Amino acid sequence: MERFRKYIVFFHLVILIVISIEENTTAQNLEAVVDQDGNNYKTITIGNQIWMIENLRTTKYNDGTIIPLVTDNRAWRISSTPAYCWYNNDTIYKNLYGALYNGYAVNTNKLCPKGWHISTNAEWTTLIQILGGKNIAGGKLKESGTTHWKEPNSGATNESGFTALPGGTRYNNGLFFSMGYIGYWWTFTEANVFNNGWYRSMDFSNCSVYRNYIDFNNGFSVRCIKD
Repeated sequence: MERFRKYIVFFHLVILIVISIEENTTAQNLEAVVDQDGNNYKTITIGNQIWMIENLRTTKYNDGTIIPLVTDNRAWRISSTPAYCWYNNDTIYKNLYGALYNGYAVNTNKLCPKGWHISTNAEWTTLIQILGGKNIAGGKLKESGTTHWKEPNSGATNESGFTALPGGTRYNNGLFFSMGYIGYWWTFTEANVFNNGWYRSMDFSNCSVYRNYIDFNNGFSVRCIKD
């Protein structure tokens, strides 16, 4: 009987430790985050990082300056200055998917509210490591189900609370593509070669998180992380 009691006590301790680890890995953060347009963003704590769980949708820099809205395909293609747009130039996508910013806007480092910044490549790497590595982290980051992701949205559990959505892209030729299939997020880095920037992406067909670089005339989503 005494040995049985010891097993019960040990079992309870294990459960408490597991719960504690899970709470420290992913926890809802109630801090209100507001951008220059007055948009409110929910946040999540994953490990030691605090992320917005929504894509940025501000039309102003954090100093109040207006970011140029570019709808014309040719103007988007030849631009070498900051710009943003909505997918298909339609504000119906604003609240759910946020804006698509070109790399020049990202490179100003003024998109996120003060006290926050565009997530860096290193911060994405840390996030992915917390969630088990690049081959499985996408499943834990993607919103589950097929309300917004196309079938099969493989492995999506959103157990991290990050709620990654497939906001698509605006290519450097001005055309829009891949909403529902792929989500793209710029990462901020001061080291740029030939106006190229690094980004992360996830798609509907697997659980991976990809890393690549592309020229600044592409439009991607942005996630902010707390300083």
